Amino acid sequence: MAETIRTAGPAAPRARTGRFVGVLLLAIPLAGLILLRSRPALDSKIEHDPAHFWIVLAAAVLSAITAYGTGSAAARRGDVRVMYLSLTFLSASGFLALHALATPHVLLPAASAGFNISTPVGIIIGSAFAVASVVEVPPERNAQALRTARILRLGLLLLMVVWAALSLWRLPPFDEGIGPERASGALLVAAIVGTGLYLGAAVFYFRLWSRRGGLLPAAMTAALVLLAEALVAVTVAPNWFLSWWEWHLLLLAAFVLVAWGAQQSWHEERFAGLYEEATVAGRRVMSILFADLKGFTSYSESHTPAEVTQMLNEYFNVAIPAVAKRHGGQVDRIIGDALMVTFNRIGDQDDHARRAALAGLELQAETGRIAAQHPGWPRFRVGINTGEVLVSVLGGEGGRTHTVIGDAVNVASRIEGQAPVGGVAVTADTLALLPDAVTEPLGPLELKGKDEPVEAHVLLALSR
Repeated sequence: MAETIRTAGPAAPRARTGRFVGVLLLAIPLAGLILLRSRPALDSKIEHDPAHFWIVLAAAVLSAITAYGTGSAAARRGDVRVMYLSLTFLSASGFLALHALATPHVLLPAASAGFNISTPVGIIIGSAFAVASVVEVPPERNAQALRTARILRLGLLLLMVVWAALSLWRLPPFDEGIGPERASGALLVAAIVGTGLYLGAAVFYFRLWSRRGGLLPAAMTAALVLLAEALVAVTVAPNWFLSWWEWHLLLLAAFVLVAWGAQQSWHEERFAGLYEEATVAGRRVMSILFADLKGFTSYSESHTPAEVTQMLNEYFNVAIPAVAKRHGGQVDRIIGDALMVTFNRIGDQDDHARRAALAGLELQAETGRIAAQHPGWPRFRVGINTGEVLVSVLGGEGGRTHTVIGDAVNVASRIEGQAPVGGVAVTADTLALLPDAVTEPLGPLELKGKDEPVEAHVLLALSR
């Protein structure tokens, strides 16, 4: 991927100054913690159960919202990095919610060890996911990595449920006491390792921010540093003292930062600043399906906008499930009567040509049934082509999209324009991947922008 070369100029000193100020601001909590622990007289005890409950619960809710947002974006775009970040926030959210239950006299009469130590456990587990997110996954391993991440998510949710049950009913190993006041033993070692993992991940996202810019990578960098500092505070701060309150506030600040950074980003492809390089601009062999209505313009001229809208909605209500839900295509865009659908967008559909072909045939069957009930309605034409494309994020704040670009896309669009009404046209590249296809030759077609004719066929059926 071509990257913008940043040259030193008038903005460079300001950028360096901004980064220096950022580092100083992030160091303040750690400096405050050192001051409090070195001056016991300053580290006064403040015990306020409701404040503790609401701070922890607010952090858990913000983390849950971020986990949901990043998880949805990761699943939609097939981005492993963002999927692991979603697990970082999910781990923190679930265990923080359990820790909120440890607040005495709020929901339970007394805390248990399981609820008390759930926060450091959740943050430590999250550190492993955070450092996993920095590993760039090769495109050929992307689908398997996504499946692994989904399995880990199920395992994490199961662990939270089991942890909650053991803590609530005070079953071993949480059957005695309220747990250690500070991290010790194996938990201390894990906290130290987790701190290092968060700082390592923060360095990666700082470099990502330096390359790409944008608010979200900067917010993620700061949040990871705050999580590292929170783990330091967990290991040294006694319960209910100012230094203990500090790590609760650090967690809240970390999740506020990321949630704010996401909110400030343009809502389309909100998490694009964190995507892997292959998601931002990677190459992949895909099958592209285009469909539009023959005679749509003349129909629109002779009917009211309400009638045109009704017609399109009835068609799309059956066309989109046919291509997306039943055959796994991703709707890239709908422009008026035109529909563009991609197959193998995230690299998990080896049979993408067959899926596209089946989707095209079913789209025509479903919309043909609707057309039979409404004589005079225009009919769809469908064109399918297979080839290498560039998967890319295009645009900026105010208008951004994740789409595919390349000659294979253009050919699919041109072939659709040559397809028979109610039929599906496929190129020779697509047909080569459909050994059981029943077709009729459409002949060599002269397509706009192509020097040589393109062979195309009308797909009638797939024999198995």
